[in-house]
Amino acid sequence: MSRYRLQPSPAQERVLLEHCGHARYVWNLAVEQHAHWKPGRRSAPGFAEQCRQLTEARAENEWLRTGSVVVQQQALKDFAQAMANFFGKTHKRPAWRRRGRGEGFRIVAVKAGDVRRLSRNVGEVRIPKVGWVRFRWSRAVPEGVKSYRVTHDAAGRWHVAFAVIPEPVPAPGTGEAAGVDRGVAVSAALSTGELLNVPGLRAGEKARLLRLLRRLARAERGSNRRGRVKAAIAKVRAREADRRKDWVEKTSTDLARRFDVIAVEDLKISSMTRSARGTREAPGRGVRQKAGLNRGVLAAGWGRLVQRLEHKAPGRVQKINPRYTSQTCNACRHRAAESRESQSRFRCVACGHQAHADVNAAENLRDTAAGHAVAARGGLPLGGPANREPQRDLLLVR
Repeated sequence: MSRYRLQPSPAQERVLLEHCGHARYVWNLAVEQHAHWKPGRRSAPGFAEQCRQLTEARAENEWLRTGSVVVQQQALKDFAQAMANFFGKTHKRPAWRRRGRGEGFRIVAVKAGDVRRLSRNVGEVRIPKVGWVRFRWSRAVPEGVKSYRVTHDAAGRWHVAFAVIPEPVPAPGTGEAAGVDRGVAVSAALSTGELLNVPGLRAGEKARLLRLLRRLARAERGSNRRGRVKAAIAKVRAREADRRKDWVEKTSTDLARRFDVIAVEDLKISSMTRSARGTREAPGRGVRQKAGLNRGVLAAGWGRLVQRLEHKAPGRVQKINPRYTSQTCNACRHRAAESRESQSRFRCVACGHQAHADVNAAENLRDTAAGHAVAARGGLPLGGPANREPQRDLLLVR
């Protein structure tokens, strides 16, 4: 998607919030319908039946009828897709939506004249029941836009995202492969020796965040002061998230342009960042340390980096089993846990080869991917000489 900063007026913002409220209300009704289902009862209504029920509800409730039917129907469409993802075992079951968290709605059947440019940095998009709303024209809007989504984050910012599948980044065609080892101390170590880190909050921003969190702990629940403090915390954290996303976009684009094959570790991040609290009967150990490690893993943007690489370089990203990649010497292939002397230092106990531990692991990933890329009957993914296995019948001929 191509996301842009929306700049509504105060009057337009009130209508946008009403749209968000209607989409949230319809979504929660659908969640309630499916939560009522139990084995032995009739199946919960599908998208078509829920649309018919929505028409009846709009006829009976004026406040719902004043809203956009497109917004409300697309909320049901989103819920149907969420249930399909749940039954497909790719996502969790759809849950209740709360006000102020994940606000937004989608508009479909967008026409060519619904998006226009006013000046060098200003554009406009037409939103039902709202009219023309300005947004920052930070880059060209892709052609052929058929739908867009308007979102409102916890920091109070509005965005519009046009749903267009971008073209993948073309491969350089050099046949070069690279390994990417992800970590906490070093966000991404490349087999070329480069050490990349996600830019986080500065020292002053961290101190301000800590003060705000302490102030939040003292604020009374439901008070206006607590709301202001939460908004200030959301702005600081949004700044950190924006920097992480910007780093991921730039890093993934750079890797896709420089290398034909990109090798990454096949990590189960959701399992790695699972809480260690345990149960009341069997409480976990090192819970605070594990929580800190989980925050470090999530702040490094491991999953988003690989996701964007797969979007920009489809078919060129290889996921390698991470087992023993940090304990194997890239020079002599000797494997020993003692070779990993510290977080950053690797010294092989067999041949004495020394390197940065993360770079050594990235080189192992690169070599493994290169072995996979040159298959027995394949060759490089982008063409080139094909390697063939020795034919047994030909070897027997004298």
